[in-house]
Amino acid sequence: MVESVETFDGWYALHDFRTIDWEKWQQASDKERQAALEEFHTLLKDWQKIEDNKKGSTALYSIVGQKADIMFMNLRPSMKNLNQLENQLNKTALAHFTKPVYSYVSIIEKSTYTKRQTDPYKDPSMLAKLYPTIPKTEYICFYPMSKQRGEINNWFTLSKEERGRMMFEHIATSKPYTEDIKRIITGSIGFDEYEWGVSLFCDDPLRFKKLIYDTRFDEVSAKYAIFGSFYIGHYLSENEVNAFFE
Repeated sequence: MVESVETFDGWYALHDFRTIDWEKWQQASDKERQAALEEFHTLLKDWQKIEDNKKGSTALYSIVGQKADIMFMNLRPSMKNLNQLENQLNKTALAHFTKPVYSYVSIIEKSTYTKRQTDPYKDPSMLAKLYPTIPKTEYICFYPMSKQRGEINNWFTLSKEERGRMMFEHIATSKPYTEDIKRIITGSIGFDEYEWGVSLFCDDPLRFKKLIYDTRFDEVSAKYAIFGSFYIGHYLSENEVNAFFE
């Protein structure tokens, strides 16, 4: 029997992608638009308080390309909290000018192919990875992925030792990028159609391309990785929201 790898789980994650009905927004009166934005700012401030109290994290992005207009990345302690947050947003006036186009539900996940020496939930460095604040860099790159389960190449039939060898090779390739690219890896087996979600954060979007290109040559990616769509977003601070909707 193939041995699985132990995983450690943190906050639940929701990547919420939406398009904006710009025609409907522009046809609304100045009063309606102002009221919608004021209500939205109140919501953003409520979410910021949650982040300040280290009970979750939220970031808003303007998506480049035609897949979506905006994305909310949300981290919360429970799946119920994510659902409440989503419903809270859907009930705002601003949400009436948007249409959901994609979402991804997952949970922050860390795994290890080595024997653990300490309780990860008592390790400050591990806790920072399981319960992070979303990095507020200029750009985000998000994509879902799975591992191959084909007739010839099947990740889930490999031994733990073989999987570990390839993952350590993959980590070694990524190491030169760790200074300027931060990442949050989430697991979605049983939650969504892919198996993992990858969120990369950096101030230079070209670094995303360099990293992903270099790691594509790793055996674990070249033979076993199945990628979904890639989404690139520019971070929108609360101070930039009004200008975005002008």
